Amino acid sequence: MKVKTILVSQPEPKENSPYFELSEKQKVKIDFRSFIHVEGIPVKEVRAEKIDLKEFTAVILTSRNAVDHFFRIAEEMRFTVPAEMKYFCQSEAVAYYLQKYVVYRKRKIYVGQRTFPELGKLIKKHKTENFLLPSSDKLKDLVPKTLDELGVKWTRLDLYRTVMSDLSNLENVFYDVLVFFSPSGIDSLFKNFPNFKQNDTRIAVFGNTTVKAATDAGLKINILAPTPETPSMTMALEKYIKEANKSK
Repeated sequence: MKVKTILVSQPEPKENSPYFELSEKQKVKIDFRSFIHVEGIPVKEVRAEKIDLKEFTAVILTSRNAVDHFFRIAEEMRFTVPAEMKYFCQSEAVAYYLQKYVVYRKRKIYVGQRTFPELGKLIKKHKTENFLLPSSDKLKDLVPKTLDELGVKWTRLDLYRTVMSDLSNLENVFYDVLVFFSPSGIDSLFKNFPNFKQNDTRIAVFGNTTVKAATDAGLKINILAPTPETPSMTMALEKYIKEANKSK
């Protein structure tokens, strides 16, 4: 069956996205809709954890959400983040985003290559620090496992939650392909539409954990990324579309 419409379960990207190029090149309609979103945990709930921010000498930042909510809570708790605080950022993108809150050249900022174990190598060189990990309510097991193996002193503090979005206005809208990037996206699909039947809808998934969630939910996976041949989702979609839409 041909592919004419695709729904990507993420916010609409900015200009120059490969999705726009894919849409134009393959003559398919691509819509975007966040199936999940992030909400900050109220300061009252954070205070109930009885964690004193003054005790920490370093902060581990795994995402831009972690950056935003660390500084949000600091402000709401009237805590002035000391100039000597050390920041360990999982990627250059996170470190760059940190500039929204601090003067980059005047702070001690350590940047990983992208994965958390790579950041762990930097953290290991600073084992005497007391680390705070601003976190989501959904934290990958790899993060605490890595920190425990390093033997550093660290504390997790949940500051934001992943929440399922209301998709009720999509109830009678049908797409040839649904694209998912996280288990939470799969959960949101079935929370919003408990009686969802795949029928002729093709399912595209990114990453092993999303594959497992889709399979556990009884979905048939038609498009998979990353693979050696298609390392990005847009490449995987294009490959599938070319095959499905070619003249018989």
